[in-house]
Amino acid sequence: MLQFARRRSAVARSAVALTAGLMLATGLSACATATDETPTAGADAAAGFPRSITHDKGTTEIKSKPQRIVALDNSLVAAVVLLERPLVGGIASYRNQKTFPDYLGDAVKDTKDIGPLDNPNLELIASLKPDLIVSATVRHDALYDKLSKIAPTVFVKTTGPIWKDNITLLGKALGEEAKAASKLADYEARAKKIGAAVNAKAGNPTVSIVRFVDGPTRLMAHQSFIGIILKDAGLKRPASQDQDTFDQEISEEQIELADADHIFVTTVYAGGTERKTKFQANPLWQRLKAVQAGHVYEVQDELWMTSVSVQGAHFVLDDIAKTFGVDPAK
Repeated sequence: MLQFARRRSAVARSAVALTAGLMLATGLSACATATDETPTAGADAAAGFPRSITHDKGTTEIKSKPQRIVALDNSLVAAVVLLERPLVGGIASYRNQKTFPDYLGDAVKDTKDIGPLDNPNLELIASLKPDLIVSATVRHDALYDKLSKIAPTVFVKTTGPIWKDNITLLGKALGEEAKAASKLADYEARAKKIGAAVNAKAGNPTVSIVRFVDGPTRLMAHQSFIGIILKDAGLKRPASQDQDTFDQEISEEQIELADADHIFVTTVYAGGTERKTKFQANPLWQRLKAVQAGHVYEVQDELWMTSVSVQGAHFVLDDIAKTFGVDPAK
């Protein structure tokens, strides 16, 4: 009887110990699960979230670091990719570009095309459950209120003339300020190196940018995307383009305004091709010093004019370095 009692007591102690062990294990597991479920709280606090972003349409509170971003402009699509954040939806088609540009690579392979620039699909955007939407007032001013009901929305004012400022603002909205500053600094440093090499080799040449479109021919000035790149590189412009404007439209009678030591030409659509053919058949074109010296170069419009991004700017710098035969500074 005594032995039975001792055995029962031992069994009871073992059961208590086992129960305590299970409770401890369960508690540890629960703690681990709770920690696994809320890692973003500490990460968000460390990254400075929640935060208020002042932008062109007001102030928007972003509660946590965005993980599902929709961008409604091609330059902002490229900016999100530049900052290496998750882009679930974006505008793919832009002018003569029908898909996301190849230079964005695999970063947009899972990104949904949310419709044309002038009429994005709001239902599709909502179905993507974004936690941040970015666009520009110049693009979608009328849609701001509707977009804001889908997710926190940040609008830049425009795209071309302030494309670098837009990357800085997007860096704040995405919690990637340091990366935005670093990417811009790397681009600007490379532009200066290439520009200095060109000036040293070619004797501070003037560079003209002529864009042929279905309409008046355009000379691109300082506020255009390409104008900003050339200014960052420290390359001189002819008087017609050494202006704090976006562009100047010229007729065939004003062809001489396109002249410089070197002329870079882009063409848009068939209408642009027809305009270029007429211009270049004009005797005034043949008299330009750049034409006579063989210093006229055809480059891609989708890179030099419409990419409006750090990625596109680097391709432009590649072209400039190759054209002048200088170190690409990569």
